[in-house]
Amino acid sequence: MSSAGTQLATQSSTEARAKLRVLLIEDSRADAELVLRGLRDGGFDVSVDLAQTPEEFRARVKETVPDIVLADYNLGQWRGMEALKILREEGRDVPLILVSGALGDITAVECIKRGATDYVLKDSLTRLPESVRRALREKKLREESRKAEANLAAKAAELARSNAELEQFAYVASHDLQEPLRMVAAYTQLLSERYRGKLDDNADKFLGYASEGAQRMQVLIQDLLAFSRVGRREAPSEKVDCNAVMKEVLQALGAAIQESGAVVTYGSLPAVWADRTQVAQVFQNLIGNALKFRGPEPPRVVVQAERAGQQWLFAVSDSGIGIAPEHRENIFVVFQRLHARTEYPGNGIGLAICKKIIERYGGRIWVESQPGAGSTFRFTMPGEASDPKEEGRK
Repeated sequence: MSSAGTQLATQSSTEARAKLRVLLIEDSRADAELVLRGLRDGGFDVSVDLAQTPEEFRARVKETVPDIVLADYNLGQWRGMEALKILREEGRDVPLILVSGALGDITAVECIKRGATDYVLKDSLTRLPESVRRALREKKLREESRKAEANLAAKAAELARSNAELEQFAYVASHDLQEPLRMVAAYTQLLSERYRGKLDDNADKFLGYASEGAQRMQVLIQDLLAFSRVGRREAPSEKVDCNAVMKEVLQALGAAIQESGAVVTYGSLPAVWADRTQVAQVFQNLIGNALKFRGPEPPRVVVQAERAGQQWLFAVSDSGIGIAPEHRENIFVVFQRLHARTEYPGNGIGLAICKKIIERYGGRIWVESQPGAGSTFRFTMPGEASDPKEEGRK
């Protein structure tokens, strides 16, 4: 090989060597040279700082951040494991590998438990380079994990801020729109009453459309205001007896139950930790939908609950018209409707409110259904650490 070729090969070999800044804790100059030679033979381009006392070690750590700390276990007046405490006090995440002449298995395991990355015996320095590479890989993974967690936390904070602004906007917009819309609806109704039959048929039809549209907009704004209010209050943690809540809900839905001929039953329900009013909203919306979206036969609704870890899993089953598989997710979107208003009234916000309430308490809601075969809405809510005493069935 020519001299130029030899020079090029030497240069490529040097460039391929990984640079490594080592802080070495060693009281033997000869052992220090052996350790550094082992690293160089293993492919590292090493720069080293030497420390023999805790004070020297702390000073070196304050001045610079090494890639790795290599420490003898027994240093006479102190032990290499004490360097871990100094690293933590100085806020340095630097791997520490013990390089010792003798270290029993029990001592080695204890050192690993306390935070040492690895240990290498001085008569086995050929394995030191691989131990260093493994320690550096683990450190890189920790750094990437911390960076990912920080990014996730920042995105979560930004999302929370954005959601809060959207909820504030929805609340203010819906609240402030009510008064001018109330005036539009009132005067449209007045025009319709005063001039019905005095103009042509088209005029009567147009006034009817305007009056109906204003009234529908009023309902939409009231629903939007109700949806935004769910997120405006802090979620309290009070014990809510679902049996008592069910009695109130069935009383509120009494007219609809009587009109539809429905039979609503519920098992022995637990207590959950939530807001009582919001729990009632969930049950009332789900049972109300079961009464609304019914077939030709009188609806049957069954409410049950069972333990699921630290949560309660509720099921509200009905015998209604069912839901096609492709619509199982869409029904929880605000103002999402699957049927024309002429078929079933409402604005499609009840299930969105249920979802928002349940997710505020760390739960989730989903539906199991087939067209014509009824639906079962399942949702989870937080329970107590131990089973609460359940009350008797209605």
